Amino acid sequence: MSFRMSLSATALLLGTFFAGAALAEPVTVRSCNRDVTFDKAPERAVSNDVNLTEMMLALKLRDRMVGYTGVSGWKTLDEKLRDGIKEMPELSPKYPTKEVLLGANADFYFAGWNYGMKVGGEVTPQTLATFGIKVYELTESCIFVMQKNKPTMDDMFVDLLNLGRIFRVEDRAEALVADYRKQLGAIQAKISRADKPTRVFVYDSGEEKPFTSGRYGIPTAMIEAAGGTNVMDNVEKSWTEVSWEPVIEKNPEVIVIVDYGEVTAAQKIAFLKNNPAFKTIDAVKNDRFVVLPYVEATPGPRNIEAIATLAKAFHPEAM
Repeated sequence: MSFRMSLSATALLLGTFFAGAALAEPVTVRSCNRDVTFDKAPERAVSNDVNLTEMMLALKLRDRMVGYTGVSGWKTLDEKLRDGIKEMPELSPKYPTKEVLLGANADFYFAGWNYGMKVGGEVTPQTLATFGIKVYELTESCIFVMQKNKPTMDDMFVDLLNLGRIFRVEDRAEALVADYRKQLGAIQAKISRADKPTRVFVYDSGEEKPFTSGRYGIPTAMIEAAGGTNVMDNVEKSWTEVSWEPVIEKNPEVIVIVDYGEVTAAQKIAFLKNNPAFKTIDAVKNDRFVVLPYVEATPGPRNIEAIATLAKAFHPEAM
């Protein structure tokens, strides 16, 4: 081997070494009010709920997952997600216990507050840390453990970018977010000349009292991105129960129905249309209902598609 070839080989080996070293560098991300450091990419991840699972699948991380939780128990599975999770086990129909996650030998849990974890519950970042399971919390849900700004679609984008860093697939995450931003920009360009925002109420469930999205739920960000305003924007919660009186008083022009669970969207609409108490609401009088599957109404990859649906309903003349 010549001296020049020897130098080239040495340089190649050193380059490979330093590239490997760079890949092995720890990564630290912000998760709610915590900094979480990952010495290496997780290899046995578990996600909770349909929307968080779809974030993992959108980043093509199926091979890093040992399962998912919290889908069948809430009846939120649809055909699109079913195709994505073929042959991947559902470890628990609702929130997992510590034993479920330990039994799967999980090293990472992607969840949120009221998306697989409860404040003061048995499964939290602190309780799982004892067993070496690291947790990344859904940004929308951080309002349960800290003060945060009103949500924007950047909250969902930040989650995707942080997952990209955690799993060392930054390029995938950045490309995905860039595409979502482009789609969102195209929608907003079309509705930019709308006269005024459309008044919107989100109806999740409940008859005696409606369960809805307040100021800090992602639907507020989606509605605003589509040229509307959430009539429950003054409620300082994410997802919460309210009374019907302020809904009637604020007179929404459009009602968004979140479709999941035992009560169908058609049944929810029938309840609203057949109740005399709601006959003065513009959305009811004019039959302006928009149905969004649960997976579109919670933070995840399908939010952009849902924003397009909302924009068409709010401003059909522009779309």
